[in-house]
Amino acid sequence: MSDVDGSRQQPLAGQVAVVTGSTQGIGAGIALALAENGARVIVHGRDGQHADGGKIVASIEAAGSEAALVTGDLQDESHCRSIIPAALARFGRVDLLVNNAAVVYRSTIEDTSTELWDEVFAVNIRAPFLLCQEAVRHMKERQSGCIVNIGSRNGYRGGKKLLPYSASKGALMTFTKNLASYLAQYRIRVNMLVPGWTLTEGERHVIGVVEGKGENWVEAAAKTRPYGRLLLPSDVAKGVLFYVTNEMISGAVLDFEQSPFDAPPESGI
Repeated sequence: MSDVDGSRQQPLAGQVAVVTGSTQGIGAGIALALAENGARVIVHGRDGQHADGGKIVASIEAAGSEAALVTGDLQDESHCRSIIPAALARFGRVDLLVNNAAVVYRSTIEDTSTELWDEVFAVNIRAPFLLCQEAVRHMKERQSGCIVNIGSRNGYRGGKKLLPYSASKGALMTFTKNLASYLAQYRIRVNMLVPGWTLTEGERHVIGVVEGKGENWVEAAAKTRPYGRLLLPSDVAKGVLFYVTNEMISGAVLDFEQSPFDAPPESGI
């Protein structure tokens, strides 16, 4: 294989990616896809997720790339600020940052405590801010870099019982566009991907167990989707790959779903 052919098959060869919340779910799918395309990856997760994170690192290494696991609490400013330096110490550079980690709680204006509000905003918007701040210091020197923030359809309005989460994702969307505008001078691109209904371990647990829908809810949900299934983490990862391999896009928000988020119900009601 020629060098040219190899670069086409490995568009991210030589690059280093940091992906938060990547020990499982959407983040794991993103980490694996980036590695499959040549990137070395910092896999990040919460304390207590060493086993899951170790499996993702092992999968990446088995595929021929390199990875390292970093765990900690994204509510902790010092931990947030340590992740990019850890990547630099391990791999010597950071080219890609994917802010995927998020916490979701069901609550309304009537039952949301200050503590819950602060936790959601600490993880969902302050942590991305801190990670971006650290990453930009390095990317600015190299006049190159790409940041992808993972949003939610709830950032547009949100479910009635998802007030803190929806507000945090709306804030992340505005943060993305503002940051993209400022960082264009350094050729650092910033975009957001807004996944639709995605089948993850967490989604299985919340709907099947917490909401009591049982084991067959996936089949029922699939029948409501245009293509007969829910999105998978590997599908969402393709959206991230689109951003990181296209150098002329910044400040974009891509709705990644099988139909428009605001499509009216088929019943016409």
